[in-house]
Amino acid sequence: MADLTPTPDRPGLHVSKPSPNTPATGSVVCHCGAKATATGDNQVRALVEGYTANHGPAHNRTGR
Repeated sequence: MADLTPTPDRPGLHVSKPSPNTPATGSVVCHCGAKATATGDNQVRALVEGYTANHGPAHNRTGR
């Protein structure tokens, strides 16, 4: 299986939750240079919301 972790060369969002009893983990790298990681379901949810609102797809809407 390919490594899906985002990098500066392959920006994006990756979330993993291998089982219901394991905390989620997430990482993001944006083409603008921003990057972040999170552990725990609530923190990963906030990471996804922040990435979606301010990076990744948001850059296409605002031209930043």
